[in-house]
Amino acid sequence: MSATVLQMAMLTDPTMWITAFAGGAFGAAIGALPSFIFTGFVVIAGEALGLAGEEIVDSGSSFTGMIGFGPVFGPHIAFAGGAAAAAYAAKQGYIDDGKNILWAAGTNHIDVLMVGAVFGLIGHAGTSTLNLIGFPTDNIALMVFISALIHRVAFGYSVIGEVTGSGLFDVGPWERDEDDAPGIWLGWQYKWGNVAFLGLIGGILGGFLWQATGSTTLSFGISAATLVFLQAGVDNIPVTHHITLPGSVGALGAGAAGYDPALVLIVGGLFGLFGAVMGEVCNRVFYMHGKTHVDPPAFAIALSGLLSAALTAAGVLGGTFWAPISALGL
Repeated sequence: MSATVLQMAMLTDPTMWITAFAGGAFGAAIGALPSFIFTGFVVIAGEALGLAGEEIVDSGSSFTGMIGFGPVFGPHIAFAGGAAAAAYAAKQGYIDDGKNILWAAGTNHIDVLMVGAVFGLIGHAGTSTLNLIGFPTDNIALMVFISALIHRVAFGYSVIGEVTGSGLFDVGPWERDEDDAPGIWLGWQYKWGNVAFLGLIGGILGGFLWQATGSTTLSFGISAATLVFLQAGVDNIPVTHHITLPGSVGALGAGAAGYDPALVLIVGGLFGLFGAVMGEVCNRVFYMHGKTHVDPPAFAIALSGLLSAALTAAGVLGGTFWAPISALGL
């Protein structure tokens, strides 16, 4: 089945819409982060099937594609639905913190679950449309970011929030524990040098996983699954899926260009570095000052996809994992 036919089917098949409705509500019920952790588990299982000879994620009909990135646990549906539900719940006074993506709505408020369901539909529609037109990035990640901006506007929040300190990038008020300090994304993962080093090593590991298995998304699954420790309250767990996935994608492009295996790992590391830094940019511009969750990894992965497409169009890389570069007009 061609990519165009597949995306048309995703947009026109009522079973996809019905499942996306349920997937968004389920994401709200169990919580945004728990749903994303399950995405990681499913991707690991799906790519393991791929290594055993089944279809891997390159086919949209694979276990990874239909379950991990589809209407059940796709982040644009379940995670985005859970994040929107938390934002709505805070507005209604059910919870105190609209950024709390660890919170599960359970069955206490049907209106919260309905918000998750509606945002599941929004995620399905947006991602399928972006894929259909061939927008050249990870459109699931892009839609997670867009969905967060939509829920901020829909529920009456400021898109950026109230800027404190000397500007968007100033974390000084938080470091000084001032009364009006913004809430940063990860208190153990925000200093530029530390974030950059994590990006470099995570990107190398993502590149190696691609070299070892041929799977571009296995690194994403492993990184997502590690967040079970963050959900459990273990201190200092880094968030890395916006690092390891770009690392794998960069390695794929470098490998397709015929680079030496060691250089492939270096390219993976540089892509991981880019993803890490872009995640922190999103933290400081969109997440930190606002009152709901705008996902830094989603922002970073979407920009990494655009970088991959642009470098492929320029001939620096030999290919990209996501949509055709023709969407760039190049």
